[in-house]
Amino acid sequence: MNDRLQLFLMNLIPKNAISRLVGKFAASGFSRLFIPLYARKFQINLDEAEHPLEHYPSLVEFFVRRLKPHLRPLAEGEDVVVSPVDGKVSQYGPITDGRIVQAKGVTYTVEELLGGDRERAKRYEGGTFLTVYLSPTDYHRIHTPLSGTVTGYTYVPGTLFPVNPFGVRAVAGLFAKNERLVTYFDTAAGEVALVKVGATIVGSVKVLYDVKAGTNIRGGRLERKDVANGPHYAKGEEVGRFEFGSTIILLFEPGAVELDGGLHTEGRVLLGQAIGKVKAQVSARY
Repeated sequence: MNDRLQLFLMNLIPKNAISRLVGKFAASGFSRLFIPLYARKFQINLDEAEHPLEHYPSLVEFFVRRLKPHLRPLAEGEDVVVSPVDGKVSQYGPITDGRIVQAKGVTYTVEELLGGDRERAKRYEGGTFLTVYLSPTDYHRIHTPLSGTVTGYTYVPGTLFPVNPFGVRAVAGLFAKNERLVTYFDTAAGEVALVKVGATIVGSVKVLYDVKAGTNIRGGRLERKDVANGPHYAKGEEVGRFEFGSTIILLFEPGAVELDGGLHTEGRVLLGQAIGKVKAQVSARY
């Protein structure tokens, strides 16, 4: 099936409603019967899971399984930025003219990504971005790339196109169209935005700092919320999860972070792996 036909069919499908329906099934006790099949289908490394298969009461609980302790050591150094997830590097590089690269020849704006917040988008002009895709095989909890304090978040309602290679190729501005939840941190690198993007079936994002915050809400509306005296998270500490999911995008201010020259598109990163360094002149602002 070519991309044009597949995209046409995807536009006909009620993606958000189907994702909510699948989410309800996956959270049910009946879904636990499908855990062994799911694990085989996606070749999940069960040796890394915190518990054996029979421990998990539903497919969702297995999907958001924790890892055994110490499997993802954090790169040392307060100025070292670490990957917040396991996944594949989709794109990374400079934010130029307010735009981020989605794929070869396809870009979208930071303003669109952040739900139309023009003033906040200006903060990242000339900065750096990193996009990481999480496949069904991956560990799906989300951690902090640097020590920092939550200062606010934005829920941006949208559709739920797939974020697989087809979606990235075929859907212009994909990450600025799908449901997403943006968390802002005050860090040694200034403000850092951690954007969590939903996808088909993978509609639900949860965060630990606000139990009411989430995505794929029926009738959801754009919501921007400042968090006064927000919680502080150490580098590598868990901050949220995908209940089936998707993609994260990190945004850094100009001059704040130098990404690791060893990163490359389609290469894998693991939680806690060094992905860059905070520049010394920026750390004084924290």
